[in-house]
Amino acid sequence: MRAGRFVTFEGIDGAGKSSHIEALAAWLRQRGHDVVLTREPGGTPLAERLRELVLHTPMDALTEALLVFAARRDHLVQQIEPALARGAVVLCDRFTDASFAYQGGGRGFDLVVLAQLEAWVQQGRQPDLTLWFDIAPAVAAERRAAARSPDRFETQDLAFFERVAEGYARREAADPARFLRLQAAAPREAVWAQLEAALLSRSWA
Repeated sequence: MRAGRFVTFEGIDGAGKSSHIEALAAWLRQRGHDVVLTREPGGTPLAERLRELVLHTPMDALTEALLVFAARRDHLVQQIEPALARGAVVLCDRFTDASFAYQGGGRGFDLVVLAQLEAWVQQGRQPDLTLWFDIAPAVAAERRAAARSPDRFETQDLAFFERVAEGYARREAADPARFLRLQAAAPREAVWAQLEAALLSRSWA
């Protein structure tokens, strides 16, 4: 049985993660992998209910962080860990790096508290690979405006997303071997080429 692999997709809203996660799922399935496609907050019935609260209900930063990590715990127990145990590749749209970027960077919430929640909830589980779709916040804002109605994160100002981007940069600096930084402002085909080359170099085909 193949070893399970856990791949997370990260980046500010408008970076282009969603189109590439679907493409990667298809690419891996064509090569015989069992693929689980999921997201955070979300991925289980309970976590999806918490997602709706986080995205659409006003709350303070601590409440927001607690709800996100509660959803993550249920997601890990009910979905991610069982899939990895059977040898699947789990592709997850956002994981804990997003908490450090959005709650820690964007909201300015205490990073020490986030680190404690990470330790309690994940018990050492980290992604095998994190694909960071790096893009200038101003460019991402233009993409969001053309794409959809905003949630309570997407309505934040440019300064918020600049802090979020800085939060992602700090996470990459702390664990560079886990991250693949993709230049997400490039044409979609060029971004995909970066991603595919990285997976082939890791013998994930």
